[in-house]
Amino acid sequence: MDFGMIGLGRMGANMTRRLRSGDVGVIGFDRNPAAVQELVADAGMRAAQSIEDLVRQLAPPRVVWLMLPAGAITESAVVDLADLLAPGDIVVDGGNAWYRDSIRRGALLALRGIEFVDAGVSGGIWGLENGYALMVGATDTAFARVAPLLRILAPAPDRGLVHTGPVGSGHFVKMIHNGIEYGMMQAYAEGLALMQGRDDWTLDLAAITEAWRHGSVVQSWLLDLTAGFLARDQGLAGVQPYVQDSGEGRWTAIEAIERGIPAPVISAALMARFASRDSGNYAARLLAMMRQAFGGHATLPAAED
Repeated sequence: MDFGMIGLGRMGANMTRRLRSGDVGVIGFDRNPAAVQELVADAGMRAAQSIEDLVRQLAPPRVVWLMLPAGAITESAVVDLADLLAPGDIVVDGGNAWYRDSIRRGALLALRGIEFVDAGVSGGIWGLENGYALMVGATDTAFARVAPLLRILAPAPDRGLVHTGPVGSGHFVKMIHNGIEYGMMQAYAEGLALMQGRDDWTLDLAAITEAWRHGSVVQSWLLDLTAGFLARDQGLAGVQPYVQDSGEGRWTAIEAIERGIPAPVISAALMARFASRDSGNYAARLLAMMRQAFGGHATLPAAED
């Protein structure tokens, strides 16, 4: 099965590598020629010079996967593909798009007889080795057609993959997933900051988090990552306490408000990220390092005193 991948950044490149290891033929395009050539050389991907060239190289019925930043870049690619593809083809958006945009894009493509699949993808920089958790909105027909690809990307063919429902539901579930992630990160950061504040006891946070990883009710992969970076550096003095938000937490909080469903933990965690941009607290340094650990997000260097 050949398919096209548009967007060969950190996630798109590693997903391409995982698919190639499963003997899937991938034709890839990115506006950065170096990213394309690297995957041609080390993964055996076939290169496309443009979106048009990628579509020409694929035999119908085609599957084209987008791993692009949410917003205008994804919108432009979907509009281009609407004109280039044919009835029976499929567009998969694996980026962190707002689910209402995905519903609208699915309706746009449906007018041309093109199927749309919204795939929420979690796994960050570890997905190449461990597989990706996939939350997929699609018709039953489209899901069945892309399922062979999804099973290779997932941690195992029978784990970490869910068909959430119709178009839009995959990105909706991923949005809520990321909102929960905000709350979990904030709880860890606040608790560890409280312990770090007991300077009279000099608590060993690396040892404590390592102990929590085994048998504790708060054990998680996020805790594993936190214990790992604390073992290297507990002070985190070189990390600026500035925590970005990439959109999903905001969308989750807005959804809660619009539906009148209380989500105080997620909302407070979002507010804490905003607050980090004006303060120098230890909890914010922990949050910044957690994002770096699971997603490869850059941390800012500590400001000069």
